[in-house]
Amino acid sequence: MPASRSAPRTAPRRAAPILALAAALALTSPGLMPSAAARSPHAVTADVHVSPTGDDAADGTATHPVRGLPRARDLVRGRTAHQEADLTVHLAAGTYRSDQPLDLDARDSGGNGHRVIWQGAGNGATVISGGRKVEGWQPVSGRPGLWSAPAPQGITATRQLYVDGVRGQRARGEVPVALTPTATGYTASSDALAHWRHPSDAEFVYTSGEALWNVERNGLGQWTEPRCPIAAAKGTAITMAQPCWDNSTKRVEFPDRPGRTIGMVGPGKLTNGGKASSIENAYELLDEPGEWYLDRSAHTVYYLPRPGEDLRSADVEAASAERLLDGHGTAKAPLHDVAFQGLQFSYATWLTPSGPEGFSEIQAGYTVTGAKGWATQGLCGFTPGGTCPFASWTKMPGNVSFSYARRIDISDSTFAHLGAAGLELGAGTTDSTVSTSVFTDISGNGLEIGGVDGRTPASAIQVTNNHLYALPREFHGGVGILNGYTQHNTIAHNQLDHLGYSAVSMGWGGWPDKIGSPATPNPSHDNAVRNNLIFDYMQLLDDGGGIYTQGLTGTSMADGEKVTGNVVHDQWGLGKSVYTDNGCTYETVQGNVLYGAAYANVGSRHTDYRDKLGNNDPTLIKDNWWEEGAADGNSKGLVTTGNHIMASPADVPADLLANAGIEPARRSVLDRVTQATSVPEAPARVGTSTAGVDALFVTFNPSYVDGGSPVTGYTAHALRADGTQAATASVPAADFRRQAYVRLGQLRASEGPFRVTVTARNAHGESAPSLASAPLTPTGAVALPGAPTGAKVRTGSRAVTVAWTPPVDTGDAKVIGYRITVSDGRVIEVTGRDVLVTQPSAKGMFRVVGGLEPGVAYRFTIVAVTAAGVGPGVSAPTSSLP
Repeated sequence: MPASRSAPRTAPRRAAPILALAAALALTSPGLMPSAAARSPHAVTADVHVSPTGDDAADGTATHPVRGLPRARDLVRGRTAHQEADLTVHLAAGTYRSDQPLDLDARDSGGNGHRVIWQGAGNGATVISGGRKVEGWQPVSGRPGLWSAPAPQGITATRQLYVDGVRGQRARGEVPVALTPTATGYTASSDALAHWRHPSDAEFVYTSGEALWNVERNGLGQWTEPRCPIAAAKGTAITMAQPCWDNSTKRVEFPDRPGRTIGMVGPGKLTNGGKASSIENAYELLDEPGEWYLDRSAHTVYYLPRPGEDLRSADVEAASAERLLDGHGTAKAPLHDVAFQGLQFSYATWLTPSGPEGFSEIQAGYTVTGAKGWATQGLCGFTPGGTCPFASWTKMPGNVSFSYARRIDISDSTFAHLGAAGLELGAGTTDSTVSTSVFTDISGNGLEIGGVDGRTPASAIQVTNNHLYALPREFHGGVGILNGYTQHNTIAHNQLDHLGYSAVSMGWGGWPDKIGSPATPNPSHDNAVRNNLIFDYMQLLDDGGGIYTQGLTGTSMADGEKVTGNVVHDQWGLGKSVYTDNGCTYETVQGNVLYGAAYANVGSRHTDYRDKLGNNDPTLIKDNWWEEGAADGNSKGLVTTGNHIMASPADVPADLLANAGIEPARRSVLDRVTQATSVPEAPARVGTSTAGVDALFVTFNPSYVDGGSPVTGYTAHALRADGTQAATASVPAADFRRQAYVRLGQLRASEGPFRVTVTARNAHGESAPSLASAPLTPTGAVALPGAPTGAKVRTGSRAVTVAWTPPVDTGDAKVIGYRITVSDGRVIEVTGRDVLVTQPSAKGMFRVVGGLEPGVAYRFTIVAVTAAGVGPGVSAPTSSLP
């Protein structure tokens, strides 16, 4: 792809300020003012002007602007009844702060077929903020490097702090005690937590992901990262907050299917013996630059500055408001005909996860809530007392939210530095657009459309030419765009990159096929996901996709979901480029370019249980460019036809690549700067395996939040038991991307076991270290791996896909690569994250071999590579291209 497409965040463009200046001169220069006859007195007097320095006692004219957004709203209410043109609320550049959302209802709609336009200055100049400035910083006596300040008036809790627009990390670290689960929490191996200042402020984090080396796999499914607060710590007894604990450890199961929850999504209790991956939000955890903690009892904020930060002059913002804008109508009286242009929404939080509910995640930011949520919520039809509809769990709220709203248009705006989902277009929202906007630095989902709770579906929503990147920041199972049960929605020409989990998630409610029951009926139909550019996704969690769909998508192939013309590449986690998951029915996957996936480009096949005929869910996979290479065929309704094997993007028609992503006339959205540059976020999920008697292989999940400057490299740090450093090894980011591990040598086994942390670096410096790996002592590796199995070749016009199953027996080391030997003499080294993760998860591997000649018979042999050496090979059947 062109370099400008993959590295969009550069300096801000200068055209907008110049054009604004020209417009101002045009309105004030002699001879350029419109004549009195040409001016509409209604249009002039109807507009409302707002300024951070205005006065709410003023009349809202250009020379006498009001100050508050509620005051501007109230002025608009008195003018729309006689509206003869679009009425504009002009928001001057500056920051508009409030602890309460701007509340809009049907009274705030456009009148007589015209719109109300809330117009900002653009490019981040007009900020609607829920933040409170934190001032009065002083060094903390006895704690070198640590600073404190009084918490702002009115701040009793927050989950986010920003320094000069850069998100701080809530103080975090390893759990300092061993934990044994109990009915109400844990028994700890010591009373250490009970001696912390405020243990009830702390929160356990349970990071999941696929099984890989010695990486811990906690949580409630590979796609989740639940969180539960501590309620109390007394002695060695740790009591967890309720109902979070029960909702995360007691999810009801089918009595005749042990291990299968009635919700059918993930396990019934926290995996790995309930072990927590980390702990957050305690004074005792403040040990790395960029970390902060709010001591609510002392009403004091603590912060460890990063290099170069000066708290005496920095703009430090604590997120306070939980919602910035709440646009809501009713089915009979909707909010309508309102536009928002050139605005930035920032510094809002979400406090529910800090309370008793915690964050008992199901998928994509949905959670189990309520005192009996584990036993009843969303379990309609499968257990007594189950609430309806099935799978109607609790959706993460949006910091900007609309419901029962029509013709809402959002453009040229920014959603950044937010603590929940960025924008929610909820139930009853219709005929609305989101375009040329940026979504980044958001704790959870970027954009949410519709819901799954049985209310009026969102419909006719157009999401086009937006840039969503570097999210989620906190609730890492969140997605770029979450689309529930909806109708006639189009998600097109967006760019989604550097995402922790899936990019686009469509639909819901297909899980009953796991027990041989039909997917839950829903009102969805005629939705399209087309011409989007998606890359560097699933950077933290697994079992997702670039475009993921769940459940019924329509009533026939004609009105089912259409996934067309997308370019999806470079997936880190185990999953699929286009993922047709449980109950996904009537989906068309056509004309996409799909490469760089771990496991599959399009999948999976599911049985259609709506009848007893044994057919598959009707699906069409046609005319895609991909690496998977599945053969044409009709497998009981799953139709695969006309797809092309690609050895590289150069094989793909140029117009397909060029037509994906932001349209040319809108690509300035890629240049919009949303925050100050900083060091990258720390890598995550560090794992190790032996690389010989004096070395370890180290793998980890890369830093997908790069601080506005590309990550250039990583450094692995081997730590002895006493915390001293034994050795380091650095790797350029491009090399790590290719092989997914680094070799850390010059270790003495006698000093082991070693734990390993990893830092990332960019042009602005080095990140904080990751959480440490599990301890491991290097050992000699002599037993070779077994042979791969199931080798096969799928042929294309000038290339083939070679597929195989990883060996079950890896000897006394882990698989770090494969070699494909071609009968024409080539030896192809196969590396990458999929190499590491497919063996322990028992998933298949594939690679494309290009440069082949038609009519020539080729043989392919595949061997596995470990620290011990090269194992025996398996040969694929001889194949020739047509």
